[in-house]
Amino acid sequence: MKKTHLLGGAAIAATAALALTGCGYGGGSSGNASGGATTLNMLVPSYSDKTQQNWQTVIKGFEKKYPDITVKLQVESWDNLQTVITTKIQGGQTPDIYNGGPFVGFASDGLLYKARDVVSSSTMSDFQDAFVKNEEYKGTPYALPFIASARALFVNNDLLKQAGVSTPPKTWDEELDAAVKISKLGNGVAGYGMPLGSEEAQAEAAVWLWGGGGTFGNADKIMVSDPSNLPGGDQIKKMIDAGATEKDPGSTNRTPLLDIFIQGKIGMQVGLPPTVGQIKEKNPSLNYSIVPIPTQDGSAMTLGVEDQLMAFKTKTDKKAAIQKFFDYFYSKDVYVPWVKSEGFLPVTKSGATALDSEPDLKPFLEVLPSAKFYPSTNPKWDATDAAFKSLFGQIQSKPAKDVLDEIQAAADKG
Repeated sequence: MKKTHLLGGAAIAATAALALTGCGYGGGSSGNASGGATTLNMLVPSYSDKTQQNWQTVIKGFEKKYPDITVKLQVESWDNLQTVITTKIQGGQTPDIYNGGPFVGFASDGLLYKARDVVSSSTMSDFQDAFVKNEEYKGTPYALPFIASARALFVNNDLLKQAGVSTPPKTWDEELDAAVKISKLGNGVAGYGMPLGSEEAQAEAAVWLWGGGGTFGNADKIMVSDPSNLPGGDQIKKMIDAGATEKDPGSTNRTPLLDIFIQGKIGMQVGLPPTVGQIKEKNPSLNYSIVPIPTQDGSAMTLGVEDQLMAFKTKTDKKAAIQKFFDYFYSKDVYVPWVKSEGFLPVTKSGATALDSEPDLKPFLEVLPSAKFYPSTNPKWDATDAAFKSLFGQIQSKPAKDVLDEIQAAADKG
């Protein structure tokens, strides 16, 4: 889910003037909401094959209700998103609405509206309090909670049975043993899918480092090189060296690897709520289970992720139009179908009530209380996130301590 932009601190400050005097995406009107027709430019990532159509459905309903406001949608892949947002800010084409990753760099440079300025009080009060807290910079929310997710282990029941594994693993030792046995089945089968490539290396890293008692840090300090992360890093290398994973995990990305799991060629892989829908669509006959992620000692732990919507200040004040769009989107009858279609967890109280009986979401809702989150409100998290994506895959061939120290050094530079 969460991705990061490349601009931070000085880089954003240097381009802020461009962002505030830009002409938007080009084409269409850009007047303010009180002065006639308004165009809202919206940049979002693709979560699934349905994302663009889901947003188009929302926009169609919104434009019907507010015919004086046009929403121009741009959908990008997660891999391209950070490059696109950086380029747009530098080129003076900053989007009005952005669905992306960490927001602190933008907020600290004054590029974002305060969250309470772009939603009504009733919409703001409908968000789960814990999620709003995650969107604060210096005590003030600058982004809106959008969707939430938790990770769990997807297990191919047939491959486990063929390998002589009777139950899904709960500890690292059990997981390593099961994965090695599954890999020995041959025919291109991998025991465990380990995506350490640039798409979302920080997520796979979190699963292992935190599962051994480690931490990425907190709002005040990044702690990637902390000794508590070494057990998880060493276990990753143990899995790779034992042949328990796919070939070349250091450059393998999550999305294509999950497709291989769905095809029935991987025994175990960490997945998200949308993975359930992807299996139904691509291989409904797959015999699988969803279980908690194994940890060093078997205790409960999962990676919780929350994505944001944020509103950029541009040359024209569009607060009124942006508020209308956000209030419309977060209304239960609009928001719940979007979340349900994409397979994520809702961040609103009304959405949680509407979806609490959905069987596909139950395994993830059950592990959510044990969730740990990225330290995304730390100003250096952007640099940390980018460093994980570009450097963590080296753990395939380098000592874990060296890789973690390198990521820490990149984070400290900001």
